[in-house]
Amino acid sequence: MAQGQIKGLSKQKASGGRQAAKAAAAPKKGKRYIAPKKTAAVKQAALHKELSAKINRSIEQQVAAAASSGKLTIMKNVALEGSSSEKAAKAKKS
Repeated sequence: MAQGQIKGLSKQKASGGRQAAKAAAAPKKGKRYIAPKKTAAVKQAALHKELSAKINRSIEQQVAAAASSGKLTIMKNVALEGSSSEKAAKAKKS
């Protein structure tokens, strides 16, 4: 009788748990943001955040306006146009 296991047929141990623990222990890549403590720096950070939000909102509105007026369309507009054309087609058939 064979006294040991046959090579190659033994099941390999799952090492997924160990890799997950290793990934959780490693620090994340990228810069860290530390909130300012000085009053002037806090005000400057708040102003920067507000201005960035306004700029982003403005850019998004411009892109949406350009997309809806040309060949590019936003899916909401396409859905609205599709439903209105279906209603018109049903009205003509009736």
